[in-house]
Amino acid sequence: MTLSRRNFLRNATVLAGIAGLAACTATTTNGVTTITLNVTKVKDYGQAGLNAAATVAGFLAAYPALSPYMAAITVADTALSGALTAFSDAAGSTLTITYNNADWKTRVDSILSDLNTVATQIAAAISGGGAVLGTTIQTDAQTALSALKTIISVFEGLIGVSGARAATIPTMTEAQALAAL
Repeated sequence: MTLSRRNFLRNATVLAGIAGLAACTATTTNGVTTITLNVTKVKDYGQAGLNAAATVAGFLAAYPALSPYMAAITVADTALSGALTAFSDAAGSTLTITYNNADWKTRVDSILSDLNTVATQIAAAISGGGAVLGTTIQTDAQTALSALKTIISVFEGLIGVSGARAATIPTMTEAQALAAL
């Protein structure tokens, strides 16, 4: 893909459309923006991260030399699982949460942070595994990573995260990413 203003705007529009479909609302009253998130979506995103970690860990299990990567993914997976459990327990049967609430913001940010850690560890495993993994496993692991990065990008879009790191342009839609994971 050629980097141009037109491609950037088209991809930014697609990402905005994806975020719009993800059951999030933002309202501004007296200069205060309130973001309401669909609890099911947050849980789905967390579960997608757990699924990505399990998928790649399954690939790595056959290669004892890659056990340090497996261990790092397991640690990240455990942290994400804990954050998702804490969020789910607190949410109970609640359908939506207000992200601006400090308690919910902390819980949601923890899931997002742990999703990013899982993605980082998966990327390190793919890079570190190199040719040892073989083409098919590298492709499958890269697909899981791409799906996870898409979920993270949509999640960040929902809560209005914009940081110093470069924006990730999703390689698939939210639905495709969730289906892949």
